[in-house]
Amino acid sequence: MSLLHRYWYTFKGPPPFNPLGLGCGVTAYDDVDAAKILAATIFVKHGILDVEAVVEDVDVRGLDKHHVIPNIGDVSRRGVWFPQGYY
Repeated sequence: MSLLHRYWYTFKGPPPFNPLGLGCGVTAYDDVDAAKILAATIFVKHGILDVEAVVEDVDVRGLDKHHVIPNIGDVSRRGVWFPQGYY
């Protein structure tokens, strides 16, 4: 059985007034799986965004406490957990 990893993406020039300005959280089997999830969800809605940085196995406790933490989905399930609405 493969373990899941939490990835935190930040993007260069995300759309204005969009939660992607804070970043995007994805749980996946590996970085290739995470990229496929982004392509099938986030990039379908917003177009392909240039990735600025990726943190593998991110500790969600260190993410923005005012906007991200109160609005994350289930980080233990495969898929996008921030922003929500991309399952």
